Amino acid sequence: MSAPLALNLDGYTDLPPCHIASVVTFLEMRAPPAVANTPLPGAALTRLGAHDEPRYTAIYRTLGERWVWFGRLALTAGERAEIIGSPAVEAYAVSLNGEDAGLLELDFRQPGAAELAFFGLYDKAIGTGTARWLMDRALERAFARHSVRRLWVHTCTFDHPRAVDFYRRSGFTPYKTALEVVPDPRLNGLLPRGAAPNVPVIGV
Repeated sequence: MSAPLALNLDGYTDLPPCHIASVVTFLEMRAPPAVANTPLPGAALTRLGAHDEPRYTAIYRTLGERWVWFGRLALTAGERAEIIGSPAVEAYAVSLNGEDAGLLELDFRQPGAAELAFFGLYDKAIGTGTARWLMDRALERAFARHSVRRLWVHTCTFDHPRAVDFYRRSGFTPYKTALEVVPDPRLNGLLPRGAAPNVPVIGV
């Protein structure tokens, strides 16, 4: 386990060598909002099961190299397959005109709640209306389970700069912020050294 980090609450805090940090915003909604049923030409969702782990991982890795997603890359293929094969997890490939363009994953493993665990699009899909269409589909699926009383998501400063605003416009309310400090995944092999060039690599 890593040693505790002495946090300066009124200024800068130096990070340990080979680590990166982001500010994480947690958001939630307690009731299903109205969603549009307008189709998006060429857009489709495909439910992914355990046997789709290679496709899931390829999409996740592409998004990870853009937005510093790495948690699932630290798992084995078998562990990833077990997660997306669970009946309490719904993972979907997002496609545009037959080509993969993003990922949606809802996690229902916590009783009474759903986590919007992953919501991401390739650069080619951003600004096309796909994000709004995908969020509507995510909200439909999350609250289709009648036991769900709360949907929550977290996003961080490594994500798209308009992510928090997008979630708020979608009906989410921020309720907590946190500082996340982790070993840089580009220095331990989980992501390529050139991933996320907006986040500088500082270390060996």
